[in-house]
Amino acid sequence: MSKHWRNKRIGVVMGGISREREVSLKTGSAMLKALQEGGYQAVGIEVSADIVQRLLEERIEVAVIALHGRWGEDGTVQGLLELLRIPYTGSGVLASALAMNKIKAKEIFLYHGLPTPEFICPPEGKEVEEPPFPPPWVVKPASEGSTIGIDIVMDREGLQQAVRSARGYDHEVLVERFIKGKELTVGILKGEPLPIVEIVPLGGFYDYQAKYTPGQTEYILPARISERQEKEIGKLGLKAYRALGCSGCARVDLLLSEEGEPFITEVNTLPGMTETSLVPKAAAQVGISFLKLVEIIVEEASMKIEEGAG
Repeated sequence: MSKHWRNKRIGVVMGGISREREVSLKTGSAMLKALQEGGYQAVGIEVSADIVQRLLEERIEVAVIALHGRWGEDGTVQGLLELLRIPYTGSGVLASALAMNKIKAKEIFLYHGLPTPEFICPPEGKEVEEPPFPPPWVVKPASEGSTIGIDIVMDREGLQQAVRSARGYDHEVLVERFIKGKELTVGILKGEPLPIVEIVPLGGFYDYQAKYTPGQTEYILPARISERQEKEIGKLGLKAYRALGCSGCARVDLLLSEEGEPFITEVNTLPGMTETSLVPKAAAQVGISFLKLVEIIVEEASMKIEEGAG
């Protein structure tokens, strides 16, 4: 990071009030520790009702957003920071909001001709109609992260129950065609794709527990795909990132069917930075240390806001 930014007061914004609070605290603590050990003037800002007061009292000059889920990853905190004229990491308000809502994100992917699994959005207050594609069906809340509230069902009865359960997390629900194949993820850093990681949950399903419990999931790097597929998926991840208008570091999740066809499932505008997180693993594969990764994330945010401020 340039000397100019080394002397700035950095606030690592973490915690929050979403269901992903504990993961956010781990992400934020890891990033804060790296910055402090790297000699930066970094402090932790745990999100609560007094966030504005804390940011002003600490004289924060750049905010590292380490929040996950709602009220952090969805454009709300980004809008607050813009009002305060504090540069921040990750994507802007609109891109954050679009990426957080899986339905809106998929509609944009389709508009840009990008492959994403078929889906329907059952209207509230009505019986769920059988999707026009065969089971298994994947049921997800539209605006939750970390596989919270997700279920895979085989029949109409299971579908009704899964949709009811998902509505406990969000009034908007997505029913998606199940794609059998490899789960892949590609980090985007400095506008370029990082090496692709293959995700193999030992229990067969990459749920919240598999994602955040060490030893529950195998991460294969580089992914067991051909060189041609790696290039194609890297380009596809970058197209999804650009279609939503993302900036800074992000991560694109995809599925590669058994027939070799890739499908974009979602874009994470604030990827995790815990001990089981995927972007740090991919960055390490190309020789980028965790501290260097955090430095790049901060530097990108600073440049973006500085240019935008005129």
